[in-house]
Amino acid sequence: MKLKKYIILIFSTMFFISSGIKASEECFEKTSRAVFKFNMAFDNAIMEPVAKGYNKLPQSIKNGTSNFTSNVATLLSIPNHLAQGNLKEAGDATASFLINTTIGIVGFTNPAERLGLKAQKEDVGQTLGSYGVGTGCYFVLPILGPTTARDSIGMIADSFVDPFAHITWREKELIGISGSQLDYLAVKGTTAIDFRADNDVNFESLEKSSVDLYASFKSLYLQDRENKISNSSDSNDDWGNLDK
Repeated sequence: MKLKKYIILIFSTMFFISSGIKASEECFEKTSRAVFKFNMAFDNAIMEPVAKGYNKLPQSIKNGTSNFTSNVATLLSIPNHLAQGNLKEAGDATASFLINTTIGIVGFTNPAERLGLKAQKEDVGQTLGSYGVGTGCYFVLPILGPTTARDSIGMIADSFVDPFAHITWREKELIGISGSQLDYLAVKGTTAIDFRADNDVNFESLEKSSVDLYASFKSLYLQDRENKISNSSDSNDDWGNLDK
């Protein structure tokens, strides 16, 4: 039954992509704006206070947390590099994960980066984009935030491709390692808080300067995804980890 739901969702989303709708257009703008308003209320009530509290922690703890979540995310990058034919990047990402997981104490430190190994983040949405799959229309999801038809398919596929999601969210054993859905949610929640804390000043500045905050977030998201697909150096700016 679950598989049937996934198939229906995937084919429904593929319809939006194949129908020629561009990312600058929207499937449900009125609904998306309402969801965006809800997300901003959630951010103001929960995420912003938590992020500000997180920013008061010692820098060493913040760095360790960021390193750990980034190291876990590397597991999703490896199969996507391979799918894109980027063998060198796949090798670098694999080496980075192994070094940081062992010498780096489960990823809390990042000795791989000091060795010149940078694990560039990749996901299925980026892989689809690299093969020329169009973005499809833009819309906003509750809590998860902005996405496109292509990237929503990517999010579903990520849970099958990502080894971490396999052993936690899907609770399957992999080379003797297993986890739970709580582990998955804990890491993803921590990742979101870490990102929100890193960009606290940027969020405040954007809220003050934007005439249409919804449109500003839409523009940032689409540009960020385009930069990541093209591996542009612009993806390394302050908002380079918009979907960290």
